[in-house]
Amino acid sequence: MAEHAVTVPVAVRREVERLRREIVHHNQRYYEHDAPEISDAEYDALFRRLQELEAAHPGVRSAESPTERVGAPPAERFTTVRHTLPMLSLANAMNEEEVLEFDRRVRRALRSDGAIAYVAEPKLDGVAVELVYERARLVVGSTRGDGTTGEDVTANLRTIRSVPLALRAARGAPPIPDRLEVRAEVLLSKAGFQRLNADRAERGEPLFANPRNAAAGSLRQLDSRITAGRPLEIFCHSAGTITGVRFTSQWEFLATLAAWSLPVSDQNRRCDDVAAALARYQELAAARERLPHEIDGVVLKVDDLALQERLGQVSRSPRWAIAYKFKAQQAETTVLQIVPSVGRLGTVTPIAVLEPVAVGGVTVRNASLHNMDEVTRKDVRVGDTVLLERAGDVIPYVVRVLREHRKGRPRKFRMPEKCPVCGGHVVREEGEAAYRCINAACPAQRKSRIRHFASRNALDIDGLGEKLVDQLVERDLVHDFADLYGLTAEQLAGLERMAEKSAANLIAAIERSKRPALDRFLYALGIRHVGEHLAQVLADRFRDVDAIMSASEEDLLAVHGIGPEVAASVRRFARERQNQKVVARLLAARVAPQAPAPPTGALAGKTIVLTGALETLTRGEAERRIVAAGGRIGSGVSKQTDYVVAGADPGSKLAKAKKLGTPVLDEAAFLALLGIPARE
Repeated sequence: MAEHAVTVPVAVRREVERLRREIVHHNQRYYEHDAPEISDAEYDALFRRLQELEAAHPGVRSAESPTERVGAPPAERFTTVRHTLPMLSLANAMNEEEVLEFDRRVRRALRSDGAIAYVAEPKLDGVAVELVYERARLVVGSTRGDGTTGEDVTANLRTIRSVPLALRAARGAPPIPDRLEVRAEVLLSKAGFQRLNADRAERGEPLFANPRNAAAGSLRQLDSRITAGRPLEIFCHSAGTITGVRFTSQWEFLATLAAWSLPVSDQNRRCDDVAAALARYQELAAARERLPHEIDGVVLKVDDLALQERLGQVSRSPRWAIAYKFKAQQAETTVLQIVPSVGRLGTVTPIAVLEPVAVGGVTVRNASLHNMDEVTRKDVRVGDTVLLERAGDVIPYVVRVLREHRKGRPRKFRMPEKCPVCGGHVVREEGEAAYRCINAACPAQRKSRIRHFASRNALDIDGLGEKLVDQLVERDLVHDFADLYGLTAEQLAGLERMAEKSAANLIAAIERSKRPALDRFLYALGIRHVGEHLAQVLADRFRDVDAIMSASEEDLLAVHGIGPEVAASVRRFARERQNQKVVARLLAARVAPQAPAPPTGALAGKTIVLTGALETLTRGEAERRIVAAGGRIGSGVSKQTDYVVAGADPGSKLAKAKKLGTPVLDEAAFLALLGIPARE
């Protein structure tokens, strides 16, 4: 490996590193965030280029390369499940010749001159999962994750109606094994996806981009009741570990799954040879628009399981299967404009306004460019000819610029510094791709922000539901939170489904919301990154709205639990003039946030910063003792710090404390302050 490494050109090494970074990024967007930024075709092109470079230059190969891995690590919010057999990915074929070459490789490896039978299965565009049954009962269900370890989504899988919780064998079927691990795809039908998005549109919620994203987002909910409300389906296609039953072929296995009440696709076909498999591919390609589910190709598997075992696998995919991908539906068109569009949550997205063009039976006039990173990476400019792609019901996107058609030197697009809707500041947080308008009164965000302000965990204004908020905004009665407190019963009574009593009840609920707890008020403002917990942390530390709005970034960073990202977000919110006006108008409307009860104890109201190791107490125990005594834990030393407790090997916090003149306690003095014997 070291000998090869010396001979790898610098340009190749740099390209490999760039490709790996891009692929890891897009894996995270696809598997972890369920929000891909590029098409499958673009991803496949990146992946294949990396494979080519690694094959041509062995010195750049690495066990950590994306070509050696599958998917992405499971999210920390889920417990994990280790697969007894790895859940592998599939190698791709992009044209007929690559399928024929796959067939030749299979026959060479088997030393066979005869035809190889294949099972052709539709490549369903969903989320890969594993179901584990013991004694015919579902015991665990998990996502593929990184191929070895997945996320435990058993509770969510149990809500899918087509997932049998207990298996039943049909007459004549083999007995159900003691343990059955079956791999499957969770997905939404086209009709189910359209219903789901229609419901979300009616509720004013963001729409899913495509059925695959919707299925992934639905399956990875922490609250299984949300999953239960989504029309998910499942189709089984492969085996993990099976004890007690042996199969001779993939076709027999699929038929037996159906006999055990597990759903399999009715589009599966057994093909006597590669020519029949290619013919089946053409049939499905012609029928794909009429099928009830999105498919993006055909999976070909060697039917004979004994031959599969002889063929084995490479690091990330089996040698006995290949995914023959459909050609993307593409068209060329011209970018007429690039305009910034502000979403319901303030995200500013560049949109390409296009010369209308038909793609996949739909006339396309606009395409999202996602974010500035994508605009820069693809170098999209006004006047460019671009290749546009659309697969099934997926939102169209720009694949690439056809630079050979570019005329002159068109100007690059720049994200505006001011929101095009309200004129508020547009900011981009460090480490994020998105730009956002931070004006809480921005008309583009008005409905979603008001709904959040009135929600149960915020100001809890009973009766102020989504449809009513829509009417208030659309009739120009409410522009921001403060306008809610100027509404009259007469105005409300004129709205749909608002009788006199309902109007009076809502006015009363608005009046009751005028004395919220400070943390709920802060949460209601919708400050980015400030959820319920951090709102409580801020309320406990500052105890007053004005104090929070005027706090410096240093003051915020000194609060235990507040990091640079949150501190910067709070400061940006507080500096925005429109936000200052909204908060002032709320206070003028006699909304009076209530500070938390004053702390009691030896350290009541004091901010303590710990540095160095203590002998008597662990860091966690010391922090718990401080909080129990009414104190607050500081992350950094500032003018608001009351004491710095210095143990063994203190860090730079001690030097800063001395510079600021902050009182410093050794361990004995700290224990005495808490009333703890030195050798407790």
